[in-house]
Amino acid sequence: MAFIRKKRREQQLQLYSKERFSLLLLNLEEYYFEQHTANHIRHKGSQNERKIRGSLKICSKSVIFEPDAVSQPIIKIPLRDCIKIGKHGENGANRHFAKVVSGGISLIFSQVYFIKEHNIVAPYKIERGTMEYVFELDVSGKVEGVVETLLQLHRASCLDKLGDQTAMITAILQSRLARTSFDKNRFQSVSEKLHMECKAEMVTPLVTNPGHVCITDTNLYFQPLNGYPKPMVQITLHDVRRIYKRRHGLMPLGLEVFCTEDDLCSDVYLKFYERQDRDDLYFYIATYLEHHVAERTAEGYTLQWQRGLLSNYQYLLHLNTLADRSCNDLSQYPVFPWVVGDYSSSELDLSNPGTFRDLSKPVGALNKERLERLLTRYQEMPEPKFMYGSHYSSPGYVLFYLVRIAPEYMLCLQNGRFDNADRMFNSIAETWKNCLDGATDFKELIPEFYGDDVSFLVNSLKLDLGKRQGGQMVDDVELPPWARSPEDFLQKSRDALESDYVSEHLHEWIDLVFGYKQKGRDAVGAHNVFHPLTYEGGVDLNSIEDPDEKVAMLTQILEFGQTPKQLFVTPHPRRITPKFKSLSQPSSYNASTADTPVSPGEESFEDLTEESRTLAWSNITRLQLHEQHKIHKEAVTGIAVSRSGSSVFTTSQDSTLKMFSKESKMLQRSISFSNMALSSCLLLPGDATVVSSSWDNNVYFYSIAFGRRQDTLMGHDDAVSKICWHDNRLYSASWDSTVKVWSRVPAEMPGSRRHRFDLLAELEHDVSVDTISLSAASTLLVSGTKEGTVTIWDLTAATILHQIPCHSGTVCDTAFSPDSRHVLSAGADGCLNVVDVQTGMLISSMTSEEPQRCFLWDGNSVLSGSQSGELLVWDLLGGKIRERIQGHTGKLSAADLTPPNLLFPPADEPFSSRKLPVCPVPWTFPSRSWLVRPSASPGLRDIRLQNGSF
Repeated sequence: MAFIRKKRREQQLQLYSKERFSLLLLNLEEYYFEQHTANHIRHKGSQNERKIRGSLKICSKSVIFEPDAVSQPIIKIPLRDCIKIGKHGENGANRHFAKVVSGGISLIFSQVYFIKEHNIVAPYKIERGTMEYVFELDVSGKVEGVVETLLQLHRASCLDKLGDQTAMITAILQSRLARTSFDKNRFQSVSEKLHMECKAEMVTPLVTNPGHVCITDTNLYFQPLNGYPKPMVQITLHDVRRIYKRRHGLMPLGLEVFCTEDDLCSDVYLKFYERQDRDDLYFYIATYLEHHVAERTAEGYTLQWQRGLLSNYQYLLHLNTLADRSCNDLSQYPVFPWVVGDYSSSELDLSNPGTFRDLSKPVGALNKERLERLLTRYQEMPEPKFMYGSHYSSPGYVLFYLVRIAPEYMLCLQNGRFDNADRMFNSIAETWKNCLDGATDFKELIPEFYGDDVSFLVNSLKLDLGKRQGGQMVDDVELPPWARSPEDFLQKSRDALESDYVSEHLHEWIDLVFGYKQKGRDAVGAHNVFHPLTYEGGVDLNSIEDPDEKVAMLTQILEFGQTPKQLFVTPHPRRITPKFKSLSQPSSYNASTADTPVSPGEESFEDLTEESRTLAWSNITRLQLHEQHKIHKEAVTGIAVSRSGSSVFTTSQDSTLKMFSKESKMLQRSISFSNMALSSCLLLPGDATVVSSSWDNNVYFYSIAFGRRQDTLMGHDDAVSKICWHDNRLYSASWDSTVKVWSRVPAEMPGSRRHRFDLLAELEHDVSVDTISLSAASTLLVSGTKEGTVTIWDLTAATILHQIPCHSGTVCDTAFSPDSRHVLSAGADGCLNVVDVQTGMLISSMTSEEPQRCFLWDGNSVLSGSQSGELLVWDLLGGKIRERIQGHTGKLSAADLTPPNLLFPPADEPFSSRKLPVCPVPWTFPSRSWLVRPSASPGLRDIRLQNGSF
């Protein structure tokens, strides 16, 4: 998967350079400075004297000679083991030889490593004892400069304190970078305009490579100081799809650039020396990307995952990327959960919950007896306390899994050695058992366990990984009995990850690793506390003055493992498992639906209704203006359409309720209840009564059949802003900071048309309530206030489920999704926000240039009306605007749906309509009407009819 792909890229680069050398031959935190073509003089002065052709690499802590002949081993001489360095023949450096070599460099040392003999990856061979090697440079004039560099680096390597060594090597590196600059002759075009140039390091697993970064108006460049693995890395900005700021060593200095949408392997990972340089470069690229790439957030991915557009595997990949996990940084490698807990059965039963690991607990808490021992130690521990002495993800754990495909990395991490054969990744079952029982083993898995490349399970390189105590050689990984082959193991692991059980419980694991149980009291309660150094903000390296302490701290951070960046601070919502039709495949994404006629005889009545709605939404971007009519003197504030679609009722700031006939296209009635504005209206079931709310604090019931006011509800102390009706209950929102629930009781006197209204509940708010909406079953209500708060209420108990500060200004409109799992709100701040009803988590937010006053949605797509009168069609799951439709010249503030028309009351123009293209399936269940009404603003006097034949 991620690492394997990265490994193949590096192999391609090595083919490009034709080198066996790689930065993995260096020590951790070591730099490769320069190389020189040279000969290694063997057996000088004897009959066996010969020259071995190759290249001499000068590194910050070692000298490496790579012979051209692959049969010869690469030679690595640590500078700390050097006794004497000089020009051959100078100051007695050649006392063992009879003849001075021109252009020679002499190294006398006590230890040398031999690597990759016959180009075979194997543990390094070490030879000890006093030795002298002579290297003859092709360009003899460079000998003096190379010797001077080696002496300087040798002095750094021999300093007593590690902090002093690091400081001196860093000074040498910065001096070299300061003396060089980016070669602008390497620009792809002479017309490129330079924006910025700075120093940085390219990060690859376990190593970094210093150089210069340059960004122009069309390209991003990185030029390595040493020219390795190639002279220039170039990325065209137009190809960039994602960029992320990164922590490196818990410091905000990294930047990762992707030219792919869904790959964990980035095109370049850069670490800067100054945070401002990182931020400036990010700004330049982000500014460019604004024009052709949509910004991705954890919340946006959550909504896609919940609705089935992302698999569990894809969602975890995205969360890892957003949480600073990168396959370029083994201390922050992507982390995946163990999901299967059965590695002994002959068959894997994914329908049995007992097959799976408990995803609500960290690995360290899965074994009750071990957890009790850890808790006892935790309680006795002084502050800062931690439950686990090792992490669930670290470079050592990653390479434990990947040693068969990436042995050079393990050798680099462990100073040229593989681990003990019995501690290697020998068996899936053994590894799982050790994670359950081991005193210090709490590791999770990596993405490769759910990928499709089996090479990390198979010893295809025929590596000599040692012999176990039982006498067997370490070879392929032993699979559980239920896996017939490595391919079968990965396939069944993927099936388990995407199973119903995991889909229903994955949010619990996300809470532990990326969410609210990662830190604080919730982490303690979940037994999920690791060493403080593993957390973001756990230590400020810049505040540590002692260089030794600082280097030791950084080394511990890089090698011990790091907790992902926290993405969620509230409980993560559950996935909407596709137990019912069309939950997992939203209608707005099914392009073929509108092209597939369905015979009415083949579906139920309800299915035809759902199909018609699907077709309506699939054609929503193709609205066409049909007709318009002017009926009010002032702003229209509410609109309702009869079930048959023949009559339209509107309220206005001119204090009138009017009835308009679509058939005769004439105004039929005009009713005035008071001298104050009416704020909204609705039709009761049966289309016999229209209800309107008023700024005079009252709600009026008007009988259409009798043509007169039937009832008046004096229910509030300030203007009534919005009303809803369901099952003989009225829900009224008011600027008096309350939402009231009323039950209409028939009159006791026979023949009386008046009704009694009993107050069932009063939902208190801190400020004015501007909008309310009911869930499909009317068991939940959502309210939006003047100060931007969205509150979800449980109507059965009249209690608050969640209160979310969603907007920085007034909440203009709210609505539940058709399945009542999400709430969408539109605010005066221009935001459209999606909240998960179960957890109250804000899981998606989109911003427009202006306030969106009203909207309609099917759970996936949104049709909103803006302050300017423009209609916007949003792809909610993709986080972008799909279509802009010119609607009105004034504000729009509400919307509703019923076939065959879309009604928009609006602005300084006549009542108007838009047509939708004809769909192949007829609309057979006229349940609601599409309509949009304006906000309470002066001058908005008209309504528009959006007509469509479904």
